Amino acid sequence: MTYIVLARSTARALFSGGRGYHRQFSTAVIARQLENVDATHHHGGSFYWRKMSSLPEIKDQHHNSSEEKKNEDTTTTTTTNNNNSVVSSYWGITRPKIQREDGTEWPWNCFMPWDTYHSDVSIDVTKHHVPKSFADKFAYRTVKFLRVFSDLYFKERYGCHAMMLETIAGVPGMVGGMLLHFKSLRKFEHSGGWIKALLEEAENERMHLMTMVELVKPSWHERLLVIVAQGVFFNAFFVFYLIWPKAAHRFVGYLEEEALISYTQHLKAIESGKVENVPAPAIAIDYWRLPKDATLKDVITVIRADEAHHRDVNHFASDIHHQGKQLKEAPAPIGYH
Repeated sequence: MTYIVLARSTARALFSGGRGYHRQFSTAVIARQLENVDATHHHGGSFYWRKMSSLPEIKDQHHNSSEEKKNEDTTTTTTTNNNNSVVSSYWGITRPKIQREDGTEWPWNCFMPWDTYHSDVSIDVTKHHVPKSFADKFAYRTVKFLRVFSDLYFKERYGCHAMMLETIAGVPGMVGGMLLHFKSLRKFEHSGGWIKALLEEAENERMHLMTMVELVKPSWHERLLVIVAQGVFFNAFFVFYLIWPKAAHRFVGYLEEEALISYTQHLKAIESGKVENVPAPAIAIDYWRLPKDATLKDVITVIRADEAHHRDVNHFASDIHHQGKQLKEAPAPIGYH
């Protein structure tokens, strides 16, 4: 029986290999097996098996285990201060210590202080591009058609409407920037800054969504609606932009005009008392550099200004295409956000 137990342990050690062996057979397990053997049989047999097998000496295993643990602790893990999560530091990727202007620690990972800005609230939010060409009329009527379903579903739930709107509004900039990026790679040419401009737009729309989620919690059916709408809209707009970019940009311009109407209605509801003017979320205060006592009205005001800027950029891009030129031939509006 003695030899069977020890032979089994030896065989497992041989076939499991170096590090696997240390995980599967601890020092305590091996010591327990040897003690059981010594208690039932004479000491000579167990000594013989320890000498003849590939099992390491118990003292050496203690030493190796402690060294291995020490190396792993010192070279593979580190603890971040902001969320107490353990991440790999082997690659030397660490976040520098960043502070606000008042000296407090910067709390966000999704954007940095140099990504923040003061929104231009003096921008004209009433401008409208009168549709002239067939592409203009097609884009305008398509947006107005989609607006009917949006109004029927959300009615006066302004927060939910804004949240759902931003899940769609963040798609066109990403699609346009991605396709221009691939075009630049294929043709070995610059984009004139339009890749960056469109991706900035997409990121800004995403930050609108991150802000609205702090104010309105989506229900399960709204989350399902987002998944379906995003899947359909992304693929449809991808094909649309490939085939007809001037109409695609005009479509987005009119979509932003509708967003301006929605946010203006939201502001009126806040001013009339229909919607409570709650304190602004912390993420909005930092992203738009708002005062500490900013409210929901301030947040909607700066978001509306952003949408007006996106309206102008996309109508401008469509005008470039209507003139028979490429986007790279006109300077891109970089640096607003």
